[in-house]
Amino acid sequence: MLKVILSVLFLAVITTAVGYQQLQATINSPLKVAQNTQFEVKHGTGFNKLCHQWQANTWVESCWRYQVIAKLDPTLTDLKAGLYELTADSVISNIKKINQGQQVSFSFTIIEGQNLREVLSAIKKADNLQNDLKSDELSTQILGNDTHLEGWLFPDTYHYHNNDTASSVLKRAAQKMQQTLDDAWQQRAANLPYKTAYEALIMASIIEKETGLASERPLIASAFVNRLNTNMRLQTDPTVIYGLGADFDGDIKRKDLRDYTPYNTYRINGLPPTPIAMPSKAAILAAVNPPQSEYVYFVAKGDGSHQFSITLKQHNAAVKTYILNKKN
Repeated sequence: MLKVILSVLFLAVITTAVGYQQLQATINSPLKVAQNTQFEVKHGTGFNKLCHQWQANTWVESCWRYQVIAKLDPTLTDLKAGLYELTADSVISNIKKINQGQQVSFSFTIIEGQNLREVLSAIKKADNLQNDLKSDELSTQILGNDTHLEGWLFPDTYHYHNNDTASSVLKRAAQKMQQTLDDAWQQRAANLPYKTAYEALIMASIIEKETGLASERPLIASAFVNRLNTNMRLQTDPTVIYGLGADFDGDIKRKDLRDYTPYNTYRINGLPPTPIAMPSKAAILAAVNPPQSEYVYFVAKGDGSHQFSITLKQHNAAVKTYILNKKN
């Protein structure tokens, strides 16, 4: 009798050991995929369905052992829908990635100085992003009001997941711009020539488009503020170009400077009615805290930098040096 009991116990130990080894082998067995294979887990996909999909793709040999493991660890059955990048690591590690929602991440970048038309054109071409934008009510969709959307999208890189919507990305950009502008406006200097934060945003967009070198943003801001504070027109080409829209052929002409548009700052007093581009944080800070200077004029040198002048005589001399002499 004792021999029988010992034999049974021995078999039980052997069986347990073999079972443990098989369990460990299953836990550590690799998913047979090419490295970095993308796989979409659709809403409503359960653990068994997922395993059978992988089995049909010959990524796993069978499912019953994984079903046993899932019984021992029920958290494995909590699958989150999305697009995932599978690797040749263990089957279990790939499943845990899906449990934790570690989806493939895509990105969309709004570049400093881009205008709204350029941003919308780019986002419509973004990978794995649903275009749900409503052109006839875009401002309401993104901002929640009818304010012109130009200028309200903060330049940055925004990450998103497969089948996220374009509007959700732009809403995040708008929220970041609103927060950046609010913070800057609270720290603004005294005696600025604009009454609202929105006017500061308009100015920041002009500074952004006039800037060839990032280091010159403060001086350009100072010159523009000095102009407005002395009732001088801004007379800046980027606003004229924006007002021309699709009619601009890449070469600004004397006629363009004479013709009236709400954005022709050679013809209008003060600021244009809206921003003309998406300004950077640096441009916003320059707009609300420009350095003290006597500069009111500047001319491009041709290398991205500008020659700043206090008097019209100095400015005319700079124009002769950097513009007229180069044309002759």
